[in-house]
Amino acid sequence: MSTPRQPSGEGAGGRRTIKGAAPRPGAPRGQSGAKPPAAGRARSPKPPPPGAQPAKPQPPEPKPPKPARSQPARPAAAGSQPPKPSAARGRAARGQSPKDQPAGNRQPRPQSAQGRPARGGRPSAATVRPAVRGVRPPQQRRAEGRPPAGAPPRRRPPQRRPASRGIRLADPRRRLRVITVVLSVVFSVFAGRLVQLQLLDSDALASDANTNRYLNIPITAERGSITSSDGVALATTVDAYDITADPAMFTPEATGLPDAPEQAAALLAPVLGLPKEKLAADLRTPKTRYKRLAAQQTPDVKNQITDLKSSLEKQAGSRACQAQKRLLNKPADEGGRTRVDNECVNPLAGVFNRDTQKRVYPSDGLAANLVGFVNAEGEGAGGLEQQFQKQLAGKEGHSSYAQAGGRLVPTAGGSLEPAVPGTDLRLTVNRDIQWAAQRAITDQVANAGAEKGYVIVQDVRNGQVLAMATSPGFNPNDLSTAKNSQLGNAALQDAYEPGSTAKLMTMAAVLDTGKATWDTKVTVPYPLVRGDVAFKDDVEHDTWYLTLAGVLAKSSNIGTIEAAQTLGATQPEANRVLYDYLRKFGIGQQTGLAFPGETAGLLDKPEDWKASKQYTIPFGQGLSVNALQATSVFSTIANGGVRVAPSVVQGTTAPDGKYTPAPAGAQSRVVSEQTAKTLTEMLESVVSDEQGTGGKAAIPGYRVAGKTGTANRVDPKNGGYRGYTASFIGFAPADQPRVTVSCVIQDPVNGHFGGQLCGPVFKQVMEFTLKTLQVPPSGSEAPNLPVEWKP
Repeated sequence: MSTPRQPSGEGAGGRRTIKGAAPRPGAPRGQSGAKPPAAGRARSPKPPPPGAQPAKPQPPEPKPPKPARSQPARPAAAGSQPPKPSAARGRAARGQSPKDQPAGNRQPRPQSAQGRPARGGRPSAATVRPAVRGVRPPQQRRAEGRPPAGAPPRRRPPQRRPASRGIRLADPRRRLRVITVVLSVVFSVFAGRLVQLQLLDSDALASDANTNRYLNIPITAERGSITSSDGVALATTVDAYDITADPAMFTPEATGLPDAPEQAAALLAPVLGLPKEKLAADLRTPKTRYKRLAAQQTPDVKNQITDLKSSLEKQAGSRACQAQKRLLNKPADEGGRTRVDNECVNPLAGVFNRDTQKRVYPSDGLAANLVGFVNAEGEGAGGLEQQFQKQLAGKEGHSSYAQAGGRLVPTAGGSLEPAVPGTDLRLTVNRDIQWAAQRAITDQVANAGAEKGYVIVQDVRNGQVLAMATSPGFNPNDLSTAKNSQLGNAALQDAYEPGSTAKLMTMAAVLDTGKATWDTKVTVPYPLVRGDVAFKDDVEHDTWYLTLAGVLAKSSNIGTIEAAQTLGATQPEANRVLYDYLRKFGIGQQTGLAFPGETAGLLDKPEDWKASKQYTIPFGQGLSVNALQATSVFSTIANGGVRVAPSVVQGTTAPDGKYTPAPAGAQSRVVSEQTAKTLTEMLESVVSDEQGTGGKAAIPGYRVAGKTGTANRVDPKNGGYRGYTASFIGFAPADQPRVTVSCVIQDPVNGHFGGQLCGPVFKQVMEFTLKTLQVPPSGSEAPNLPVEWKP
């Protein structure tokens, strides 16, 4: 065991008593300041050579910290010799590096007290590790340069750092600190960006991503059908296709072509029949992923575009084109390309087709003025299509799906809101009667050289319109051939002065108030002066002696003025009574159809019947009506004096198939049943009597009641009178009325009397209607009321 080390101290004489070698400051535990000689013998150091300076005395070393537990020194090998100090000094003087020494004789490099090599490379006694434990010999302590007793202590020269023998490296701790700071800043930026993307802006970024990735496509609801009373379609919907595009797929970045919209437009224009400039502009629409290029295209158009797109896709997928695409964005020395040839790009990749519907009218122009039409967007733009737009259109749906490169991504999800089909509309119109009425009025308008004409057929029992024909008409399947004036429904939108057909209302007021009877004697002079106006009949004549039935049969304006004057003690009073009856018949107010553009006609207040108007209104001039209003007046008389509001809709069928009948028309009594019966017999005289004006409306086997009308026509352009309005309105069978038919022709050239022009039309349409409805012939003869009396 090694002997425990005792602390060193100084005696009174200044000499230290050393129990063991003083440890080197900072040296590990167990290392002493000098290396003892090898075990077995002690060798004194050799005196310095002649001329060498004695070693400078070293200052006393600071007291080292408490040394660690010493370890036993490794014993020297047997027979080894310690190196001679003179040899070591000789090598140092020659500048021989310890590396140049043989490996077996190389001594450890002496260190200074601070752990650095001693100056001159000479090992100090304090830094030599002893080979064996024990006390150094006195000779060795003196060799360390300790001054003799009593000599002044010599100051230790400042130690200098030895010159660098190689590349000096920077302080690694400073480098680590810099790298740590830089990495901390970088990771802080990354962490802040992650927080922004994942927490702060996540919703907005996800929304933007979905906006660019997902396509929202509207799903058009199937439009409801419009059918005749027997369920035959007058307007229906068939499959069609909207040609659409994604403008984002036509940018130079997406296609690699600077003029992709122009190339696509050049290919689509001949197929769609649209200008190339318009198509190119649509394909360049910014900030949208959906643009409709053409609506409601046929399957043939869709197939042409699909085939063209497939052929271009096949060409772009050829081996040569694929090779070009692989060279994109590669270096030029590797044969790289900045773009591919035009033949290797499909400019129609962003063109699609969407299933939709197209409105068609199987009967072409049949009842077109009543049914109406739709515009290019598939919305009702006229007639019942416009009036019932909301019910017919249904509710549009929406589809959202993810796409990539114009193709559906099936695993990316989406949403679907199905469309709700529209409601079907069943009309009161009889398709066969409509066809007969339309053919008759079309032929007569052409024969008379008239501007236009219209025919209405109405069921007197319930007010339902069985036919409403207008000429000229139009084909809603091809609106390009129609004029704007033809697209409306003149039977409801034209306001005209009815003329002599309005005399029925005057006679109804006179009879219903009891002021006269059918056989009341009326003297009819020619002319009749009232105020400063001389009134005349349509033909010049001597004084007529007519019954009230004769006044109606011969359509005397003068006789009607005289009859109307009996309604009151004064003219204003008579005007008020007549006005009230006109309103009861529905004049000056809507019919109740709520048809788009329908006119209510014109009927001034009785206080405004000034000058000649109070005398012209009784025979149908100075007020205006539409054709359905005039027809309803005769239906009211045919229905026993009860007016039923007209209707054109029989019922509706909901998307679930449930049929709902339309409510019955409102009813109101206008005149008494007896008055209506008397008026019916008076109207029969118009047709059956030789002096009547409606002989051409007679139908063999049926009793017909009706009235002709010939009125000065108001020119809508200047508001003055120009031309005529010819008309005939009647019902049959007169003994059991079932149907009312009205005919109106505007501004005829070949004739202008109502009985002449419209009488034949009435007969043709009425005969067909009675046969279609299987109405039996009359079982009795007409009463043939006397029309004249002898003074």
